[in-house]
Amino acid sequence: MAKYRLILFDFDGTLADTLPWFQSAFHVIGGKYGFKKLDPAEYEKLRDYDSKQILKALGVPFWKVPLIAKDMMSLMAQHIREAKLFPDTHMLLQTLSSRGLTLGIVSSNSEENIRHVLGQEITARILFYECGVSMFGKAAKLKKVLRQSRTAPDQALYIGDELRDLQAAKAAGIPFGAVSWGYNRAEALQRQVPTEMFCSMAEIVKRLA
Repeated sequence: MAKYRLILFDFDGTLADTLPWFQSAFHVIGGKYGFKKLDPAEYEKLRDYDSKQILKALGVPFWKVPLIAKDMMSLMAQHIREAKLFPDTHMLLQTLSSRGLTLGIVSSNSEENIRHVLGQEITARILFYECGVSMFGKAAKLKKVLRQSRTAPDQALYIGDELRDLQAAKAAGIPFGAVSWGYNRAEALQRQVPTEMFCSMAEIVKRLA
């Protein structure tokens, strides 16, 4: 019997290899909003920080976050062809779906962008989409999907690559699965003791399906 029946995913850095694109766009957006200039070593250190620590390091006030997020999504829509899925994403979602698990995506990226990158065949396998979520709004969206799917919190798993994903899952009272290939370093995620830790998509399939 499957350990979980509802598997929710973050998108950027978890299913899609969009980090290189975000890094390039980061400099464009940073110039517009006056991010504090950091050297390469300092930027790399941000991968150990959660969202609030990153904003503080960049000197970005909270009130600017919605404006920045809107500009980032608009910029991505213009360059959507540059966004690529990780090689095993199709295999992962197809296998979990075919074995009876309910799938959903809870992401700050827009639903339009996500559906475009996933493609029609895979989007049809995703039952729940909660997209365009604010930086600190994922917990509420996770709870919403639990209600809509009538799933007990301990029967759901949220899989993501960032400390804010982990924090949102804890706030929603559901288990969290951290991936080692995304924005935050695996070591930073492990220090927060996620419920599950995955080093490959094949491992997700092996342990969940």
